[in-house]
Amino acid sequence: MKNKEHTRQVRDTVVKKFKAGFGYKKISQALNIPRSTVQAIILKWKEYQTTANLPRPGRPSKLSAHTRRRLIRDAAKRPMITLDELQRSTAEVVRRTTISRILHKSGLYGRVARRKPFLKDIHKKCRLKFATSHLGDTPNMWKVLWSDETKIELFGNNAKRYVWRKSNTAHHHEHTIPTVKHGGGSIMVWACFSSAGTGKMVKIDGKMDGAKYRTILEESLMESAKDLRLGWRFVFQQDNDPKHKAKSTMEWFKNKHIQC
Repeated sequence: MKNKEHTRQVRDTVVKKFKAGFGYKKISQALNIPRSTVQAIILKWKEYQTTANLPRPGRPSKLSAHTRRRLIRDAAKRPMITLDELQRSTAEVVRRTTISRILHKSGLYGRVARRKPFLKDIHKKCRLKFATSHLGDTPNMWKVLWSDETKIELFGNNAKRYVWRKSNTAHHHEHTIPTVKHGGGSIMVWACFSSAGTGKMVKIDGKMDGAKYRTILEESLMESAKDLRLGWRFVFQQDNDPKHKAKSTMEWFKNKHIQC
């Protein structure tokens, strides 16, 4: 109580001397207290018209401002860092819920990372160039049924992975998990799609040859076009694989009146 009373008297004396025209330096020398303390007392008096301790809005934060900034910076730079890793990275004793609350206040929330195909820079440039060149196309210009075979293999861990991110940043590169078509057990499938949606997907058993390819077209191509409401005048797209360009396959397209 004596210390509190002494502190209050010192603060009042600082204000009285300041009102009397004394400067910070002279007040500091007269009362033998740091000049920074005199300045803080005067600034508080100017703003609140009092030198008493003001009520605080709640319990003081256990973490320093520096630690809070570092946690937010680490989560922003390494979105896939976990709460446990953030907890171990700080020397201060802090709960996981406290770290989570700090990140939430800065706009960072734990979300499941989206899985997207792994693309190199040259892939991104080519896809962007293709997309921008067709911005003015109408829906009628896109009566195209795209098709291909693909070998889908296991790659990495399929478990969910959480990332710290802000709203509307789900597809940013650092917030996604790259996927590629190699690395484990696999299946071969044929599939097709158009601007209207996805068509049939067919699992291919054994080795793919021309006869098996034509069987897939017979059973799935026309049905997919019908389901997607492409009508009869659509373009069927395929690559230049030898079984696609075989003479018997091209005759099949001709007999079905399909533009390939």
